Amino acid sequence: MMGKRIKTKDLALGGLFLALGVIVPQIFHFFGTAAGRMFLPMHIPVMLAGFFVGPVIGLLAGILSPVLSSLITGMPPVPMLYFMMFELGAYGFSAGILFRKYKLNAYFSLILSMLSGRLVYGLVLLTAVHILGISSLSNISVIGATITGLPGLAIQLVFIPAVVYLVERRLKLGRD
Repeated sequence: MMGKRIKTKDLALGGLFLALGVIVPQIFHFFGTAAGRMFLPMHIPVMLAGFFVGPVIGLLAGILSPVLSSLITGMPPVPMLYFMMFELGAYGFSAGILFRKYKLNAYFSLILSMLSGRLVYGLVLLTAVHILGISSLSNISVIGATITGLPGLAIQLVFIPAVVYLVERRLKLGRD
């Protein structure tokens, strides 16, 4: 997107996905904070931002959703916030670049985006543990977070490609 201007429509859609990234997790938090860790509700709007608006807006939605949510609601709490900014930024960026630029299908783009987000999460965690000397974090946290989030991953695998397919089919959206 170097040299291109962001379209007003894309900015508006990015704002919508950013708002959903703050609102949707609150619905899940009515059932307790464990519901957020289990169902990963912030991931869905961020990845949809990447799919529908592209890598730059996906990246921004991924970074800003947890920041705004933390400022407004206190969730995610500050230590987790930093990890989520990187992880969700990777989700939004990779979904956008794989689907919109490389024209991969929705399922393949989603699965690779999920993997890239967890990889980035793991790298940031390792950095915190080894370089910054934060000893309260464990290298196993990536595995634990992935296992805890399996219901959310399953929801994403069903919901996101279905939404992408339906919107593309109904609105005949092109991938620039």
